[in-house]
Amino acid sequence: MRRVAAIVGLMCVLGCTGERAPEGTGTRDAIIASVFSGTGGRWVDLTHPFSSRSIYWPTDTVGFKLEELAHGHTTGGWFYSSYRYSAAEHGGTHLDAPIHFAERGWTNDQIPLASLVGPAVVVDVTSRVQPDYLLTIADLTGWEAQHGQIPKGAILLVRTGWDARYQDRTAYLGTALRGPDAVAQLHFPGVSAEAAQWLADNRTIAALGIDTPSIDYGQSADFRAHVILYGKNIPGFENVANLAALPPAGSYVMALPMKIEGGSGGPLRIVAFVP
Repeated sequence: MRRVAAIVGLMCVLGCTGERAPEGTGTRDAIIASVFSGTGGRWVDLTHPFSSRSIYWPTDTVGFKLEELAHGHTTGGWFYSSYRYSAAEHGGTHLDAPIHFAERGWTNDQIPLASLVGPAVVVDVTSRVQPDYLLTIADLTGWEAQHGQIPKGAILLVRTGWDARYQDRTAYLGTALRGPDAVAQLHFPGVSAEAAQWLADNRTIAALGIDTPSIDYGQSADFRAHVILYGKNIPGFENVANLAALPPAGSYVMALPMKIEGGSGGPLRIVAFVP
């Protein structure tokens, strides 16, 4: 019952009106309070912090920069701190808007909230992952055999365990090189074209996230998973963290990017609530 109450509360946050929650779950306000106080479950941050160590595609040789503009006590007697940051859209934990690989796809600011919040489906392939592993249709149907059909509006999260390597750029990307020559040396897991097509044709997911630098594996030369999913206006979340803290089913994800007008992506703060 506690799980039901917490999920109802979270749904209320996302759009319930003022009516009472279903019988036995308490009032709407009490349920919402339990979600945000943590008594109804726990919140999990799925975001890597942005810093000079953030991982960007190797052709981006600048990365994330934070410039101090002010930090200290003013002549007026109060403390004041301010910074300027600069970065490409696609680095660290970030959103891929569909237009990133689909000419008529949604831009960052056009993505509806319904594509950024939803029940989490965590497909765990850590037991068989290797640097060039590709998520298969069998991985997806195997999850369904245990947990039921992937629900409509789900945010599918692929857990490879690769986020444990994030602080070691070479281990995470498969190469220490930077610049165009590095691309051919990339090695990390991703989503097969077959699995992407199966999801696009047979399930109605809201978005797909992964704990690697890209939804396509490192050795991809055609980025088919990007092309297939984004062509269906299914956004991607890359460099996701801490998926080990989520159950295979039953949690709820909120993935809110910086809203950039016309953007092809952007920094993402993604969190999950586990009842």
